[in-house]
Amino acid sequence: MKRKNILLIVIVAFLAIAGFWFYNQKPAEIILFYGDGCPHCIVVEDFIKSNNIEQKVKFTRMEVFNNQNNAELLAKKAVFCDVDISQGAPVPFLWDAGKCFIGDQDIIKFFEKEIRPIIQK
Repeated sequence: MKRKNILLIVIVAFLAIAGFWFYNQKPAEIILFYGDGCPHCIVVEDFIKSNNIEQKVKFTRMEVFNNQNNAELLAKKAVFCDVDISQGAPVPFLWDAGKCFIGDQDIIKFFEKEIRPIIQK
């Protein structure tokens, strides 16, 4: 009986550790697309730095002017949100699991809303 209990404890511990590891390996569902030198992207970056957003919200940055793969992913996300990309996909552009935010002010409002519950605690 003791062996079964020990085995059960080991299995539960293993599953807990594996689950924790998997959760931390999962990419963020929030993606901030930006372009090097983009003035509106700099506004967003300044807001992120001055408000320690990266410590409060898990997200991934993807530069699109110099990375074709990132640019293609941005185009797919933009099309999903019915954004006209005939002149190129706009940046800054934030993807949040199926919702799109375009431009510095909309993205800053998004982050403000995301951190509001943290500030109120």
